[in-house]
Amino acid sequence: MTALRPERESGAAYGESVSDSYGGVGDQGTSYGQQPYEGSGALGDWYEGEGYSPQGAEGYGAEGYGAGGPPVVREGYREPYVPPADDETVALRIADPPAGASISASAASSGGTTTGTPTGGRAARRKAAKRRHGRGGGGRQAAEAAEAGSAASGVPLSRVEARRQARARKPSPAVLASRAIGEAFITTGVLMLLFVSYQLWWTNVRAHAQADKEASSLQEDWASGKRAPGSFEPGQGFALLHIPKLDVVVPIAEGISNKKVLDRGMVGHYGEGKLKTAMPDAKTGNFGLAGHRNTHGEPFRYINRLTQGDAIVVETQDKYFVYKMASILPVTSPSNVSVLDPVPRDAGFTKPGRYITLTTCTPEFTSKYRMIVWGKMVEERPRSKGKPDALVS
Repeated sequence: MTALRPERESGAAYGESVSDSYGGVGDQGTSYGQQPYEGSGALGDWYEGEGYSPQGAEGYGAEGYGAGGPPVVREGYREPYVPPADDETVALRIADPPAGASISASAASSGGTTTGTPTGGRAARRKAAKRRHGRGGGGRQAAEAAEAGSAASGVPLSRVEARRQARARKPSPAVLASRAIGEAFITTGVLMLLFVSYQLWWTNVRAHAQADKEASSLQEDWASGKRAPGSFEPGQGFALLHIPKLDVVVPIAEGISNKKVLDRGMVGHYGEGKLKTAMPDAKTGNFGLAGHRNTHGEPFRYINRLTQGDAIVVETQDKYFVYKMASILPVTSPSNVSVLDPVPRDAGFTKPGRYITLTTCTPEFTSKYRMIVWGKMVEERPRSKGKPDALVS
């Protein structure tokens, strides 16, 4: 770097100021370069004493500004002329990068690659697109990235790139098919969930309401004398079934129709066709009942918990019929109608008597098999004598 130095220029002004200040050293009109100060006198003493010499004129400050420090400016001394600094010599400069270098540098610093369209012919652009997106073209994200990079760089896309990006944005047939299948599965799942909720919850709510209404109507008719013992129409309620251990009180209706009886939360009496069974007030016979184990009120859901000696009470308009649980058949075929015989052989009974049979489906939430519970009558009590001990306790 070149040091700063005073210019050697002629002129009367500079000579006059020196001669006026230092008592005639130098002639008027004499330039600084033609007559250096090397004589005696005040200014000459300062040159020699302070370390300034004519030889130091070319290196102003190189020797004169050395150990002695800067010169003391005395009264009347004019500061030497200093030219303006040259930008080319003051300091080093970093050259401006080329037009495309800034993009490459920023991409390299961020660890990525540029997405703009390369310069060159169509073949160069196609090769660059294959390098970016693979042989078969990139996905939608790559297309969006390329489009964003092209928009940022201001370079228009080629027709090949534009078509490739359009194809990437358009969903393929496989994607459309997968979306349709997914929506179908979701819709099916929602419908199944609604159906299960209806079966397991709403049917019970509705059946309990219907059964409670039928039981209240039946008791009111008994109190008013509107109903008399005898034969009953299908679907007509005529008695109440009590299972104290299970906290069950449910109406008994004639017939085993799902729509008229069982789905309404009631228990049905086998009273029709080949499956007809005796009534509770018969001298001998088997009083057969059917009921749901799950859904629609599920009155027989927990009859598998009954043990020998547990009470089963049938309440009619005139009497209470008390049975004691005798035996249970956990699983049997739905076609095993012998369980309803007047003397059911699988129950362990050996002679005619007054029996009750409860039938329901098993396992839970299926109707593949049947579960059977039998009981034997131990008491017949008129209503005028009050409730039996099984219902009081």
